[in-house]
Amino acid sequence: MIQRPADEVWNVVSDAGALSEWFPGIDESSATETSRSCRMGDVALEEDIVTNDPDLRRFQYRITSGLPVEEHLATVDVIESGDGCIVVYGTDVKPDEMAAMIGPAIAGGVEGLKSACESS
Repeated sequence: MIQRPADEVWNVVSDAGALSEWFPGIDESSATETSRSCRMGDVALEEDIVTNDPDLRRFQYRITSGLPVEEHLATVDVIESGDGCIVVYGTDVKPDEMAAMIGPAIAGGVEGLKSACESS
């Protein structure tokens, strides 16, 4: 649970180019309407933005290069809940072994989002 209004949290999530401001380990990020580039140390990630829907408060992206994934789709949903919101951040990835690396990173990302939103 993030103790901020869903629209405020959505504004942070949907600003694709500002990922490095709240996602631990992402040193730099930039985006266009359809793609995002991120740098984590020496690793450069390229992603396609699949969905950025303000009505659903849903953001989806695919990693297209930078990690050894065959398939990848991440979905971030921001759901209103009382005075705050719930963020559901799920990732489908192949090969399955990549889940062991991506899972903890996503958990850290949700914590970073919570911290960034609640401290502003």
